[in-house]
Amino acid sequence: MDLEFIKEWFTLENIMDLINEYRSFGPLPGILLPMLEAFMPFLPLFLFVMANASAFGLWLGFLFSWIGACTGALLVFLLFRKYGQRRILRFLQKHSKVRSGMNWVERHGFGPLFLLMCFPFTPSALVNMVAGLSKISIQQYMLAVLAGKLVMIFTISFVGYDIRSLLTQPARTAIVIVVIFILWYAGKRIEQRMNMSAENEHNG
Repeated sequence: MDLEFIKEWFTLENIMDLINEYRSFGPLPGILLPMLEAFMPFLPLFLFVMANASAFGLWLGFLFSWIGACTGALLVFLLFRKYGQRRILRFLQKHSKVRSGMNWVERHGFGPLFLLMCFPFTPSALVNMVAGLSKISIQQYMLAVLAGKLVMIFTISFVGYDIRSLLTQPARTAIVIVVIFILWYAGKRIEQRMNMSAENEHNG
């Protein structure tokens, strides 16, 4: 089973079937799927959140997705915070882009991290890893994660809780597409600015 097959399998329909199949476990599938995305960033968090909102309703779907995504982010952060100095992971800190990212996170703190977490297309696994290796406090980091992912996941949940209306109401579909594009574009711009800032620090 290769990576491409796994990516192709994760469609909204298949994810909803999976959640419904394990409905007897209560909220567990809805929490575990977003949590797994923190460790395997190729998994589609966007689809997990939409499927949860459709399967459990807007508020419960949002809550389960938020708990799962924040728990996953915290676990990745803590793993790299605890084992980042060990020999097996020490090579990461020697990488110039990782080093620059760590310095950037330490200097800018809560604000930019919060903005990054607001956007569904941000490479959050990389952000969690770099933050774990940096000297940012766990309180500052978790505040950014909890607040940023709250904004991002509620936005996606609102889109996903009534998916059928996207098919029957073209105007709403158009609005959703525009919002997704704006989020994607804004996230990319912030990511580019981060990369430019990191490169300037490295060259300077």
